[in-house]
Amino acid sequence: MSEKTTHFGFQTVPESEKAGRVQGIFGSVASKYDVMNDAMSLGIHRLWKDAMMDWLAPRAGQRLLDVAGGTGDISFRFLARAGEAEAVVCDLTEPMLIEGRKRAEAEQMARKLSWVVGDAMALPFPDNSFDVYTISFGIRNVTRPQEALAEAFRVLRPGGRLMVLEFSQIPNDLMQKAYDLYSFNIIPRLGEAIAGDKDSYQYLVESIRRFPDQDTFLQMIKDAGFENASYRNLSLGIAALHSGWKI
Repeated sequence: MSEKTTHFGFQTVPESEKAGRVQGIFGSVASKYDVMNDAMSLGIHRLWKDAMMDWLAPRAGQRLLDVAGGTGDISFRFLARAGEAEAVVCDLTEPMLIEGRKRAEAEQMARKLSWVVGDAMALPFPDNSFDVYTISFGIRNVTRPQEALAEAFRVLRPGGRLMVLEFSQIPNDLMQKAYDLYSFNIIPRLGEAIAGDKDSYQYLVESIRRFPDQDTFLQMIKDAGFENASYRNLSLGIAALHSGWKI
């Protein structure tokens, strides 16, 4: 029986290979990841993450699991708003977590923060152990996103909330074409100039185009068992926030 395949950017690869390839990409760009986020999005990713926190409304006493949490951006924001709360950053790629630990916020928040190497499709945590699950610009890199959503549902407590921030599709064809021109022509060159790695950023651009549109992904969240699921477009749909509740 032939092995199942999946997409890696615009390539088709065996499912068993994707996680290793994604690890290679993020291991390669880890030290420049935050700088590249600013360059690629002209700093707008910070506004998107703030919008995520506005909708999430972190509260004292909550326990957050930030999957594909990389260098800690979301966890730092969450803890700054929640006050006395706890955050666990979980990522497949250890070099990303190492970069996160080096950041000044990590030292200030060390008592409330933990860093765990783990796979979104097989989380190393017990059932019903978190109040909030976030994944920011990470789920499109997961080999089987539906399994990651099922794991999110498993580890959340009843009453817990899922929130996903991900690049999405612009509903206007003309604007999507203009954005594609920018993405495919400029972003890989920025990757080469800043991170010395054109290929990794070519993959990241391609992976955005392969990710389901807003409504398709909303249905995937509902299929995983989440209720009161909805989404909000950011910057005309360049990115989208999806929210769901485990009830």
